[in-house]
Amino acid sequence: MNVVPTFLTLPSRTAKPRRSGITHVLDKGLPVGEVRGLLEVCGDVVDVWKLGWGTAYLDPGLEAKLALLDEHGVLGCAGGTLLEVAWQQDAVAGYLDWCADVGFPCVEVSCGVAAMTRQDKRALVELAAERFIVLAEVGAKDPDLAVAPEAWAAEASADLAAGATWIITEGRESGTVGLFEPDGSVRSDVVDAVVAAVGVGTTVFEAPRKDQQAWLVRRFGADVNLANIAPAEALGVEALRLGLRADTFDAHPSRVRT
Repeated sequence: MNVVPTFLTLPSRTAKPRRSGITHVLDKGLPVGEVRGLLEVCGDVVDVWKLGWGTAYLDPGLEAKLALLDEHGVLGCAGGTLLEVAWQQDAVAGYLDWCADVGFPCVEVSCGVAAMTRQDKRALVELAAERFIVLAEVGAKDPDLAVAPEAWAAEASADLAAGATWIITEGRESGTVGLFEPDGSVRSDVVDAVVAAVGVGTTVFEAPRKDQQAWLVRRFGADVNLANIAPAEALGVEALRLGLRADTFDAHPSRVRT
């Protein structure tokens, strides 16, 4: 068993299983063998493993993958787009039954592409929360839509009241829409509005880029919730949280020599 060294003073971190300080990774279709190898390295620092979009529906190793995640104390999560497709086809009941049968403990509820109302979405959150841990996503994937902080905050509050455990802020895998400007810079007014509405411990920021992750760690500390992390980068993100990378070397002033 690997023994973690103790000669450095590092910021405190919440312990698994945890509600805040989570690392949520995005699986785009990895084979089970690769997931097994990654979990041997990063399983202790990953909390949620999302099978992106509709890949779970196509993955021949899905049940084995979910069992492997469970062994490492990582929550498997079905992507929100898959639920949106099911909603579009009046197949939500079948979708939720299938998620339960294959072993998903979490589902994501979003309205990023389907033409559902906010009321439709909240009804989905309420229904899913009866059986699953729900991650409810706020914001749209369309880069041409206006981003209104007050609207994001209102939607986040409504989703939380409907039964969501975490609120995810849309940033996509590119980190160039929703929470972020086209150049990838953080829309701090949106961050502030959502955090004021539901709290930083409940907010999970999609932040696929290192500069975005560093900004959030500097703003909220080591236990900020980060999502859409590439699985192979999970250990690097933990190092970023703890000031073990140049980008956050001075993010914890008490550790810097004077």
